Amino acid sequence: MTEHKGAEAGAEAIPGEHENDSAGTGTGVVSLGDGWENDDGAGRRPGDDAGRGVVVAFGQTMKTLRVREGLEREEFGRRIGYSASTVASFEQGRRIPSPGAIERADEVLGAGGLLCLWKEQVERAQYPVFFQGMAGLEKEAVELVAYDTLVVKGLLQTEEYMRALLAMRRPPLDEETTEQRVTARLARRDVFDRRPAPLLSFVLDEAILRRPYGGESVLRGQLEHLLLIGQKRNVEVQVMPVDREDNAGVNGPFTVVTRKDGKKFVYAEAQGVGSLQTDPEQGVLAAARYGIIRSQALSPRESLELIEGVLGSL
Repeated sequence: MTEHKGAEAGAEAIPGEHENDSAGTGTGVVSLGDGWENDDGAGRRPGDDAGRGVVVAFGQTMKTLRVREGLEREEFGRRIGYSASTVASFEQGRRIPSPGAIERADEVLGAGGLLCLWKEQVERAQYPVFFQGMAGLEKEAVELVAYDTLVVKGLLQTEEYMRALLAMRRPPLDEETTEQRVTARLARRDVFDRRPAPLLSFVLDEAILRRPYGGESVLRGQLEHLLLIGQKRNVEVQVMPVDREDNAGVNGPFTVVTRKDGKKFVYAEAQGVGSLQTDPEQGVLAAARYGIIRSQALSPRESLELIEGVLGSL
């Protein structure tokens, strides 16, 4: 993989405004820093501090408006549906409020849209710099397909499963970073309820379904969640059995996102490094490879039956 300008180059090039990468080399590969989606990287994300600066500035603005209105944190929190301690976390930049919370705060504080102006920046700040573009692509996707071999896809994870994975990181993540990543990943699940609904397809290696990360109760909840997600009309969940003699996904997990304009982007992680392919040819090839993987996996109905079987054995 050819690396270019690191996180900053990735943040500029990911949205796909150029046919090739931002360095002009024509490789169509953007280096995105350490892994995010599957939590197989290590250490602190380089984009965290930049994002935290935005969140802290927003929090200070919200606090200034709250004080101006003469509201104590407890009363303000009650009006927007949060505890006083959570309001303090928002104001101190330790937690990232949802878009809905920002809208309610704007209304309660009579900000006239001032806080709402921060929504897009605060939402982007949930992610490390190198993942912000990919998160944006998920919001624009008319189709998203993914093959995974190590852990359940981030978009499909329950909160308990997320926390179990994050707790396994070495070096350990601090509590603040863990909370931010959980909040960010939960926010990405909006893709399932968006209208118009994108087409979503996931193939998971069978071994993933049997790894008790976090304990049996966490795995049980994750399997139940997969069954529920798999019943959505715009979602297909398939399982690649471990006894398959042919598997076109031997090179590892990857995600293909297709935008309205038909352009495809390929995201992959390995050994703590994430990369985004912006080259159209690579997007077409990855989509074709995913089609072969789907044909080799169990059908959606067979897959849900297998998941039910694994769940019943716990």
